[in-house]
Amino acid sequence: MKKILVLFFCFIFQNVMNAQINELGVFIGGSNFIGDVGKTNYVSPNEIALGVLYKWNKSPRHSYRFSYTQSTISGNDLDSEVLARNSRGYQFKNSIKEFSAGMEFNFFDFNLHEILQRKITPYVYTGISYFIYDELYVINGETEKDYTASTFAIPMIVGVKSNVFENFVLGIEVGARYTFTDNLDGSLPKNQNLAPLQFGNINSKDWYVFTGITLTYTFTEKPCYCAN
Repeated sequence: MKKILVLFFCFIFQNVMNAQINELGVFIGGSNFIGDVGKTNYVSPNEIALGVLYKWNKSPRHSYRFSYTQSTISGNDLDSEVLARNSRGYQFKNSIKEFSAGMEFNFFDFNLHEILQRKITPYVYTGISYFIYDELYVINGETEKDYTASTFAIPMIVGVKSNVFENFVLGIEVGARYTFTDNLDGSLPKNQNLAPLQFGNINSKDWYVFTGITLTYTFTEKPCYCAN
């Protein structure tokens, strides 16, 4: 875990030293889970999510984005409007530590060189995420931890941002992650000895969603988006 964090921040530092316009900031918001336990709402934050992010703006329309976000995700069948889940009564908590890298696309030009002009644009982001979580299983109605695992996810984020002050950009975003696992909630343990404990839809993967705000500080050279 420590080696991954060191490599992640070394990569960001190397790009900061060579980039034209950089943004470094924080993500503050909430998370929710979509799977076989708990509510079926797509956006319904019920746990706190916190993160840091860095952007390297390559043009007024796109930037490379790197982030680290962590949160607890949870679900409780008693909160579900699905009668079968409500009567089953399972619940779980899991930890998510996510590293993400990809590209952010602006719908309108977002030229940070024009610092005295207020700009606003919707944006989308996608790429690849790698996250660490706990493998779970449910026995006698109680959710237990098996071991710590990791896998990949595909982030799909939509948001709106504006340069609210001279060197600050404020964004509001919702980001769903399609994961490559179906066991964030303990419904499909990988351990073959626990196969009899499987439940739910084994043909669909789990999702988790981060909803919140980003606040980034812009620094280093002003951009010159000109062809070389």
